[in-house]
Amino acid sequence: MKPSTFVIAEAGVNHNGSLERAHQLVDAAAAAGADAVKFQTFKAARLASAAAPKAAYQARETGVAQSQLEMLSALELSEPAHVELMRHCADRGIEFLSSPFDEESLALLIKLGVKRLKFGSGELTNAPILIAAARSGKPLLVSTGMATLAEVEDALGALSFGHAPAGAPSRAAFAAAWASPQGREWARSNVTLLHCTTEYPSPADESNLRAMQTMRERFGVAVGYSDHTVGEAVCLAAVALGATVIEKHVTLDRSLPGPDHKASIEPAELEHLVTGIRMVEAALGTGVKAPVPAEIPNIAIARKSIVAAMAIAKGERITEQHLAVKRPGGGRSPFELWDVIGTVATRDYRIDDPIE
Repeated sequence: MKPSTFVIAEAGVNHNGSLERAHQLVDAAAAAGADAVKFQTFKAARLASAAAPKAAYQARETGVAQSQLEMLSALELSEPAHVELMRHCADRGIEFLSSPFDEESLALLIKLGVKRLKFGSGELTNAPILIAAARSGKPLLVSTGMATLAEVEDALGALSFGHAPAGAPSRAAFAAAWASPQGREWARSNVTLLHCTTEYPSPADESNLRAMQTMRERFGVAVGYSDHTVGEAVCLAAVALGATVIEKHVTLDRSLPGPDHKASIEPAELEHLVTGIRMVEAALGTGVKAPVPAEIPNIAIARKSIVAAMAIAKGERITEQHLAVKRPGGGRSPFELWDVIGTVATRDYRIDDPIE
C-alpha cells in the first residue's frame, strides 16, 4: 500500500494580514482533513527591495499603485502571531508549517520548534538560506518551480554542504558534498523536492508532471507536487505518479482582494481534494497482480468451463464437436480443451454437463 500523501493546505498570505482570518484558515484546513496548514514567514524589508516590481499576477490582483514591498509589509505575521497559530494548530490536530523567505525568519521558525521546513521556489537559488536550513537538522521540503534540472542539483549540493560542510562554501564544495555517498544518503532521508509551475493560476498543460518523476529518478529523493492549477485533477494525477506531498493554496473566499486568492481553492473544495487523494492512494494498491477480495465471488460467474455441446455416451471418443465453453467457471479450464479432445467418455453426458 502506498504511504499516505502529506497534504499541505497552503494558507500563505491569504489571511490578508488578519490574524483572525489566519485562525479561520487553520480551522478550514483541519476540518478538510489536511495534514498541515502552511503560512509564510518573512520580513518584507529583507525579502524585497523598494525597486522590486510585482509579478504580473500580483499586479493583476492588487493593482500597481502599491509596490511589492508595500504589499508584502501588509502581509507580515509577527512572532506572537506565529505562536498563537502554532498553539491553535496543536489544538486542532494539524501541523503548523511556514515558508521562511530570509534567514532571520528561518531562525524564528527553528526557535519556535516547527517539525519541518518548507521553501518556496524563489529560494531554490538562495544558497545561504539553504545551507542554514540544512544545518537545522529538520526535514526539508523544497519547491523547484522555474528551475532547470541543473539548478535543482545545485540546490541539493548547497543543502548537502550545509549538512556536512567541508571547507569554505563554493560551487565546487557544494558539488563535492552532493557527489559524496554521505551527501546522497542524507538527502534521500531528509529532502523532498516539490515539482511546481510558478504561475498563479498555472495552465494545466504546463504542469509537466513527468518532471517530478525525472527528479526522483535522477536524484534518488522523495518527490511531491506544489500545485497552482485550477481544480484538483492535476493534484490527483500527481498522487498517481508517486507524489508523497501535495501542496495546494486555500482561501476562505476566492473573491477576496490579495495576490493569491484567485489561484486558491475554498474549504469545501479542499475537503473534496483530500477525499480524492485518499481514494487515489487506496486505488493504487500493492502492485501485486492477483484477484482482490471483491472479485473472488465473481470468478465462477464470469469465467467458463468445458461442457458437453451435445449428448455424449459413455465409451464414446470425444471430438471437438462434442464440446463447448460456457459459464459458469469452476470446472475444467478452457485451456484444457485440447487435452480432452480424443479421450474416451467415462460416463454419459447430457448437454451442458461439465466435462470431468
